[in-house]
This record gives sequence, structure tokens and C-alpha cells, in this order.
Amino acid sequence: MPIDTPPWVRNAVFYQIFPDRFARRESAGLAQHLADLEDWDSPPTVYGFKGGDLYGVIDRLDYLAELGITALYFCPIFSSAANHRYHTYDYRQVDPLLGGNQALRELLDAAHARDMRVVLDGVFNHASRGFWQFHHVLENGNASPYRDWFHFDPARLNNERPFQPYPAEQARNDLASGQGSYEAIGYAAWWNLPALPKFNTDCAAVREFLLDIATYWIDFGIDGWRLDVPNEIDDDDFWREFRRRVRNINPNAYIVGEVWGEAERWLQGDMWDAVMNYQITAAALGYFGGEQLDLEETRRPSSFSHVETMNAERFAAEVSRVTDMYAPEVVASQLNLLDSHDMPRFLTCCSGDVDALKMAWLFVCLLPGAPCVYYGDEIGLEGRQDPDCRRSFPWDESQWNADLRRWYQQCIALRKGHECTRTQMPQLQAVDENTLIVRHPGENGLVAIFNSGTNSVPVDLSAHSQTPLLEWATRETAADAISVAGRSVAVFVAS
Repeated sequence: MPIDTPPWVRNAVFYQIFPDRFARRESAGLAQHLADLEDWDSPPTVYGFKGGDLYGVIDRLDYLAELGITALYFCPIFSSAANHRYHTYDYRQVDPLLGGNQALRELLDAAHARDMRVVLDGVFNHASRGFWQFHHVLENGNASPYRDWFHFDPARLNNERPFQPYPAEQARNDLASGQGSYEAIGYAAWWNLPALPKFNTDCAAVREFLLDIATYWIDFGIDGWRLDVPNEIDDDDFWREFRRRVRNINPNAYIVGEVWGEAERWLQGDMWDAVMNYQITAAALGYFGGEQLDLEETRRPSSFSHVETMNAERFAAEVSRVTDMYAPEVVASQLNLLDSHDMPRFLTCCSGDVDALKMAWLFVCLLPGAPCVYYGDEIGLEGRQDPDCRRSFPWDESQWNADLRRWYQQCIALRKGHECTRTQMPQLQAVDENTLIVRHPGENGLVAIFNSGTNSVPVDLSAHSQTPLLEWATRETAADAISVAGRSVAVFVAS
């Protein structure tokens, strides 16, 4: 079947926001009657709240526009008892601490006025202990009309044994020893976490509820969904119906899934448009990180346990493998990211090597697919595994790496100024162990020479423009040669 992806995505540059940590509007007073929030600049904790809100994002839209951002992807914003808000208890209400539905309305209006799209995180695989229908079953057992909404142990539904949404010591020990949540606490929970009961999407009422939520917010005005662990809803018909209903309301809505591995099954044109391209992330860490790559830190997310350093030839082969498995329309719509809220930051994985981050960011800006900035990467924010990778954005500019931010702006501008970066897959050529040429041939094409090693590499300019487009290389005396310094890149107009 033909593959129809939203045209705007291939021209987009995304910015991922973790709402509690990006910005807050002090005058909004959303938490004025609550206990004091954590200090904004203190290290993040598992349970603590910093008080970021959607009004704070509105106040920073000009900052994002200046950076070159054209689309926002938000981690969950619906009512939840967790700072990350993946524990949703009300899917129709934006969390009051974020400003409620009115704040989202104002954000959408302000973003759309700047031609920025807004994509929300859809957590449809599981809910929370506070979700009304789940709570109803805990109170009423088999008498509850919602008993089929989740995967419950029949013995507990019949009050033969108690549910343990907040496990007692024995249940905690059972979970820790590897026993499944169904046996230990009485219901199936995502990754056996009691706080996250898994929906039973075989239940018609559940399916209709989730599909209704998807269309409700598209009708409200959002521009798409990022789907949380959607491969764990192992039901292609559900996702086909999801796409049909969403697209009936907004034919240009973006549907992107969180899948860390191969995803051909869902990218045939009838379910999702794209996935978060973590396979490119893993390859970029291996090549650009080089000797600076902290493998112990990088491999902490279980899905990244395979990451290892790689030379230019292997990197080129891996990028080609990942892109060749999908149709060109899908490749042009992939969400190409270097890090996210679910992994250590790229800069931290590379032991603070800013040059590695700069090279990797330019590389994703030269690939088809939408580059995505995880908030704060552009000013050098670091962070180890969750919760450290979710630090608050430091709005004191004296704490910024201003040079890195300019580099992000320049790479985005370069991408916007050269259509080839958005419409065609470049040719990748390994010159030696460390040197990679990325070539977009043709009129207004580009050639980028990446040097992930530590020694300078001479490059013949006779076939390229004499003027580098990005000033990050050391020019030699000969007019037709340039020396690409170690841990750097040079970009030229193709001839």
C-alpha cells in the first residue's frame, strides 16, 4: 500500500521537553498553595517536583524559534502522580501543576502562531494505580463493570486474596526475585511495576476508550502523537484503527512510535509514520564518541547494552543498514535523536567531549528525517541515567556553552538552507579508520568530512568549494587543501 507520511515532518526540527524541568512561570502560581517545590537548580530526584509548567514553555517559545525549532515533542502532560507523568490517572485533563487544559490551549495557539507543531506523548499501554477504572476494580472486585479493563487474577477478583497495588514485604520480595506481577500483586503491570497496571486492549471498552482519547486531543489541536512502548500493544488492528481515526480528523497528524530496535512491522503505511530512531543514536555514540565513549554509562539502558565503539566503515554500514530497511517516505519522517529522557545524555556518554556532540548533531542534520534536540543539549546540559538525565534547564546564561548553542543554530540553518539534507539519503564513504565523507551530490549539494580521530587529516579541495560552510577546521597554506583537525568536521558545497 502507498505510504503517506506528513509532509511537514521531513522539514521539521524537533525539541523534546520534559515539562517539569524545562521552564516555569513564577506568576502563574500553580503551586502557591502547596508545599515548597524542590529548588530549581538542585539535582533531580526520583519523586521530586521542580514546578515546570506549560506557561513557562510559552514564555520560552521565542528562545526555541531563535534556535531554529519548528516542532515540540512533550513527555506526558496529563494528570499524574509522578513528575514524569507516565503514571496517567486522567487522560482528558492536563495536569493542574502544568496549568491544566487552558495552558495547553494557550500553548497550542502560541506555538501555531509561530508555525510550530506540537506532538504529545500517548501512554496507551498502561495507566496508573490512580486511574478511575482500576481503582473501581480494587474497591469492588468481580462486581466492578471494569473488571475486564486490566489483567486481574480471578482469585483476587473474588476476594480470595487481596490485591497489593502497594505491595507488602512478601510481595516486594516476590517481585524482586523475578516473580511476575500477576502472581505477586494480582494484576499484570508493565515491567512488573505495581504503579503501572497494563491495559487489556482485547477489551472492546478499553480499545474504544483509548481511541477516543487519541481523537479527543487531535480534535483539540495537537499535531500528532509519540506513542510510549507501542510495540507492547501487540495488536496491528488496534494501531490501524488508531491511524484511521486520527487521520480522519487531521490528515497531517504525525504518529511516531517508541521502538528501540527494528520496526518494519509497524511502518508499512497502515499504522505509524516513523519511530524514534534509537538505532542511529546507538551508531552515532559508537563512532563519534570514539575513545571518549563511556561504555559503562552508555550501556545502562538495557536497550543500549550492545553499544560499542566503531570505526568509520562500520558506522557507514550501520547507518545504511538502518535506513535501507525502510521505505524512503519513512526514512524522511524518522525522529532522529541523540538522547532522550530514557538514557544518559549524549554529552555524558562521551565523557563531556563537546566535539563528539557537535559532530553527531551535524550528522543528524545531514540525514533525512527530523532531527530532535533533547532540551538543554544545545547549551551543554549533562546527565547520567534517570533521574539525572532529567535536570532542570539552567536559564542563567552564564551556565551555557554559548559556542555549542551557536553550533546547533548553524547546523539547523544549514539544514534549512539545503533541501538535499531533507529529501535524499547522502552517500557515506569511509576514507580510513576515523574519517567519513558524507556527500549530498548535485546542485546546492553538500560534502561533510568528519574526523573522529585525534590526528589531522588532509583533504583535497579540488573537487569542492574553496570556502567551508562551517568554520571548524584548520586551513593549510595550499589553496586546494585543508586539514580537518582531530575531533572535528568540515563542510563544503559539492561540485
